[in-house]
Amino acid sequence: MIRVLLADDESVVRFGLRTILEAEGDMEVVAEAGSGVEAVTLTQVHTPEVVVMDVNMPLLDGIGATRRMMDLQRPPRVLMLTAFHLDEKVFSALDAGASGFLLKDLQPGDLPNAVRTVAAGGSMLAPTVTKRLISHVLSGATIPRHDAYQQVGLLSTREAEVLALLGHGLSNADISKQLFIAEGSVKTYVSRMLVKLNLDNRTQLAILAFRAGLVDVASPGTGG
Repeated sequence: MIRVLLADDESVVRFGLRTILEAEGDMEVVAEAGSGVEAVTLTQVHTPEVVVMDVNMPLLDGIGATRRMMDLQRPPRVLMLTAFHLDEKVFSALDAGASGFLLKDLQPGDLPNAVRTVAAGGSMLAPTVTKRLISHVLSGATIPRHDAYQQVGLLSTREAEVLALLGHGLSNADISKQLFIAEGSVKTYVSRMLVKLNLDNRTQLAILAFRAGLVDVASPGTGG
């Protein structure tokens, strides 16, 4: 059972999030917070595995709350939510220690999948957020493109296909549908790539996909 804390200053939003998550059967909402300060306090009391947190909240915003949570003895995984495409918020949230960043226009099934992903130690970014993050990183990238080509050359054909789709921001479930393979197989390919390439997370894989020319940074996301 994944223990989740919800932090949003709108009670109706928290109710909707709770309804979505608790309908899954493998998640329990252990507490709700209406401000960043309350979120930090309740995290200390209830030690949730995942905190689903709105970026904009009173007293202390989600980014400030995330920074404080990362200093706790048992810091949670933080999944940020926002209604807006705020580039500077994305970078600040990830820098603060957030494991994921989703827009509130997500489909109902996206949230439980994101919670499971970050609870398992992964990272989760909405496709449009991935595009902005990658563009930001590449604007100051110093890694030669030919090195990226060499790294991709270490991958099998199927791994390279998975990498390209991951670079577009697709989830494991979406990749499995695109390639007509089991979602578990996608997870295996991603894990193998991380080991082969000595990378830490999906975001780094996505950056590599862009550097190697597998994804056009100007093109729209294809799923999410």
